[in-house]
Amino acid sequence: MTEKHFTPTPDQSTAFREALGCFGTGVTVITTDSEQGPRAITVNSFTSVSLDPPLVLWCLAKDSNRFDDFNASQHYSIHVMAEDQQDQALRFARDGKDFSHAEWSQDDTGRPQLSGCLARFDCQLHARHDAGDHLILVGHVQHAMYRTGKGLIFKRGQFGGFADLI
Repeated sequence: MTEKHFTPTPDQSTAFREALGCFGTGVTVITTDSEQGPRAITVNSFTSVSLDPPLVLWCLAKDSNRFDDFNASQHYSIHVMAEDQQDQALRFARDGKDFSHAEWSQDDTGRPQLSGCLARFDCQLHARHDAGDHLILVGHVQHAMYRTGKGLIFKRGQFGGFADLI
């Protein structure tokens, strides 16, 4: 296999995206309540930051049509999607207003909470950090849940999962 070497400049953005796509990530759906109703966005830029205090972060593209709703949000839930939730993740990637395909409820802060996910982190906004064409949102985890199961994975523009061990 031939290696491709480059300097990540604006004219090399496709190559940079392809290089970043080599790193497989989990798939999350972030939900919040807005003045116009519940909103969702599919994100793979999620990571833990700190155990004490419990902090996690995710990145929001500034050119997203959902930027204003999530930038204004003080409370949101991060859902780690299960392998069988690919269709739901794709639907929320396309349309963050339509929840008709999802089973969900709201908590006492109004955060939409999706059913069936592998884990959920209910957050209060801790900090925002400008980061180029994205905004880094750091959340203080107020409540968390998890269950057993296989996670939905995203790598090189494709969804997948892990094979069972023999």
